[in-house]
Amino acid sequence: MFSRFLQSGKRDFSSLSEKEILALAISTEEEDGRIYAAYADRLRDEFPASAAIFEGMAAEEDEHRRRLIDTYTEKFGSRIVPIRREHVRGFFTRKPVWLMAELDLDTVRAQARDMEQGAARFYAQAAAQTTDASVRKLLGDLEVAERGHERAADALEDAHLTDRIRDEEKDAAHRNFLLTYVQPGLAGLMDGSVSTLAPIFAAAFATGDTWQTFLVGLAASVGAGISMGFTEAASDDGKLTGRGSPIKRGFASGIMTALGGLGHALPYLIPDFWTATSLAITIVVIELWAIAFIQNRYMDTPFWRAVMQVVFGGSLVFAAGILIGNA
Repeated sequence: MFSRFLQSGKRDFSSLSEKEILALAISTEEEDGRIYAAYADRLRDEFPASAAIFEGMAAEEDEHRRRLIDTYTEKFGSRIVPIRREHVRGFFTRKPVWLMAELDLDTVRAQARDMEQGAARFYAQAAAQTTDASVRKLLGDLEVAERGHERAADALEDAHLTDRIRDEEKDAAHRNFLLTYVQPGLAGLMDGSVSTLAPIFAAAFATGDTWQTFLVGLAASVGAGISMGFTEAASDDGKLTGRGSPIKRGFASGIMTALGGLGHALPYLIPDFWTATSLAITIVVIELWAIAFIQNRYMDTPFWRAVMQVVFGGSLVFAAGILIGNA
């Protein structure tokens, strides 16, 4: 009901004339061509073979646009009605290209397939609504073309993406994932897990109060998360280092930092001190070994070096917290 109210200023598709349908198709093909060209620009540096695929798809959309304009000018003259998809109620929409600039390779390809399927549905409905034989034939031909674009995209992939290039693009995508999410997140998890050990366990053994210990742990975790998030986001913009979006890295680092500290702060919501402390210590052991495993699995750090850096170092911080709390 509310969405219908928001769309009250739009036209129903069934109310469009053949002239308006053709004008809408022209603007749609223009926008889709620009989106494919933007995808190509987005991928050109890191994935040149996939960029070539989207350049080919943009050329296809441009050819459709020319055919539509030729038919429009023949039937209705040179002045094209300024109607776009956002003017039509219930019409399929496209995300702004600037929002898509950060999408990964597989998501971009999936979005392109969704675009082709939506365009085919549009042409099928448009053809059913027209009576002029030549217009209907053109719209029907374009429906068939759009439905064949997925096969054409597969053919373009086969032409441009050899097994070697696919492996290279897969490696590049994996590297981007590591640099944007895993590295900042792992650094945050390590910082949050290790740096909060001393204040949490010092507070626990100094006060013997689980609630006060939880508050200290919560403050330390959230504060460390905010600090690490801003530090990571401000460290570089990712353009020269290739580390990806600073906002994404900042969120990954900040969230994992906070979670690393909260892991052994949450047990102090349990009123019994020794039950809470025993559970917190168990979680600390699991956290440290998990971080060592992640370092070995995703960052190619030798396992025993990761154990020395994380488990042994974390144990020293943990012991320092207990000693200070009992001082």
